[in-house]
Amino acid sequence: MADTITLQVARYRPDVDAAPRLQDYEVPLREEWAVLDALNHIKDRIDGTLSFRWSCRMGICGSCGMTVDGDPALTCGTFLVDHAPGPVRVEPLANFPVVRDLVIDIGDFMRKLPTVKPWLVRDDEPEVDGVEFLQTPAQLDEYKQFSMCINCMLCYAACPVYGIEPDFLGPAAIALAQRYNLDSRDEGAHQRLDVLAGAEGIWACTYVGECTTACPKGVDPAGAIQRYKLTAATRTLRSLLMPWARR
Repeated sequence: MADTITLQVARYRPDVDAAPRLQDYEVPLREEWAVLDALNHIKDRIDGTLSFRWSCRMGICGSCGMTVDGDPALTCGTFLVDHAPGPVRVEPLANFPVVRDLVIDIGDFMRKLPTVKPWLVRDDEPEVDGVEFLQTPAQLDEYKQFSMCINCMLCYAACPVYGIEPDFLGPAAIALAQRYNLDSRDEGAHQRLDVLAGAEGIWACTYVGECTTACPKGVDPAGAIQRYKLTAATRTLRSLLMPWARR
């Protein structure tokens, strides 16, 4: 195995450059190095002007998501040896504006996320002290998968619908809404209905399924969307047949 590998890294300053370009960097090829290690090597040893995000380096924070050889991935969990002999192409996540180099603007996602109320909603709003909402293991299993989302936005980069319809609420936001809709302690499903069942919500999804393929945590946002389509359709039908039962 060679001692080095070439990283072709996207460089782009929107206020200066007419278009992104790829810049080659030769980095050590070590068995234990992830792409993020190579980027940090470039930043520390070769070119301090390179910009990218990262935090935990343990697949938890979700901030180091980038496009590696055409696929959205967490660079802390994508190893150089799996892309040898190279070159390895590293670009920002697709479908997002680029702030600089590998840094994307996540403002659109952050604006959409609160609209689905991704927190426990209670009608009675009890005092926190001394209140306990017990759950069975089966009730936990209902939503546990969707609670694993780390907001890495790989699913948005993989989603062809979001790529052409930026108003689409998006897979992660819908999956997080489902996380709370399926939580036995939550009473806010009716408050999320209008947003989720709107034109930019679940019905915009064409079920390509790339979001689930890209998810590094096995959340299955495509499954969450299809499951909620059934819920929304059932509620709509019930409201037509039994308007007095509408909540």
